[in-house]
Amino acid sequence: MNGILRTNVTNNHFKTLVALLDADLAKRDGKDNTFYAQFNGMDQLSHCIVYFKNEEAVGCGAIKPFDDHCMEIKRMYVKPGMRGNGIASIILTELEKWTKELGYNYCVLETGLRQPEAIALYTKNNYRVTANYPPYEGVDNSVCFKKLLT
Repeated sequence: MNGILRTNVTNNHFKTLVALLDADLAKRDGKDNTFYAQFNGMDQLSHCIVYFKNEEAVGCGAIKPFDDHCMEIKRMYVKPGMRGNGIASIILTELEKWTKELGYNYCVLETGLRQPEAIALYTKNNYRVTANYPPYEGVDNSVCFKKLLT
């Protein structure tokens, strides 16, 4: 298989990619990782994407309801050797499409200053920095973004 697979948290490829993401974030965030990890559980995720290249699962992402008008982007990850090929933008675009199909108008997300690649990705895809939303209010490392889907 090549391309996008819409799935849920029971998908083993998704779980494997999320484990790699969590390991990367633990290194980047150090002592702050415990704070962030509590908001990255998979129990609230039912809309997940896995991206395949040459039959290999190389990237993932998910959305979950944030409020009545908005979905939150979660668990975005692309394997390091596959970065720089536009895969994250493909995943993000598919998550936005799915969000619209579900009747939502916006996407929000949180990332950290220690993830400059993520900040560049979201900026490139027309996300705008917004005030940090709960539970990230007052968290110096957090950067929150929002995008109106048209």
